[in-house]
Amino acid sequence: MKGKTNAMRLLEQAKIPFSTVEYEVDESDLSGEHVAAQLGQPVEQVFKTLVVRGEKNGIMVCCIPVAEELDMKKVAILTKDKKVEMIHVKELLGLTGYIRGGCSPIGMKKKYPTYIDETAILFDEIYISAGVRGAQIVISPEQLISYVDAKEADLVKEK
Repeated sequence: MKGKTNAMRLLEQAKIPFSTVEYEVDESDLSGEHVAAQLGQPVEQVFKTLVVRGEKNGIMVCCIPVAEELDMKKVAILTKDKKVEMIHVKELLGLTGYIRGGCSPIGMKKKYPTYIDETAILFDEIYISAGVRGAQIVISPEQLISYVDAKEADLVKEK
């Protein structure tokens, strides 16, 4: 292991049970589907963390299954914003302290409003980034939702 990440330390301090798994990072493919395949886990159970900006509410965090696409309209309706857009990848580190492919909803520089796709609670545990590329935290969705004070919502585009 590349050592403990901030996200892991915070969960330990809060006495929240979790485990970690590592995977081989492929710089040419940072997609969540690739991570799920590396872990041998279904894409529905591995979540990616996306950071968006609403014209009214500013920065927000959305966690959705890796194979899904975030529905900006649903997020806008949920947050009563007229428009919601992905932040630019160049802003990610400054806003969150994390890099693309290693963004965790736990331990960001500031506490942003966080939304987790409602399908998370269908699983006993879900996989989220540990805050570095190459490591995932395995955690109960209820524990995660409670810890980051997230709201559950339908966030993904209908296929």
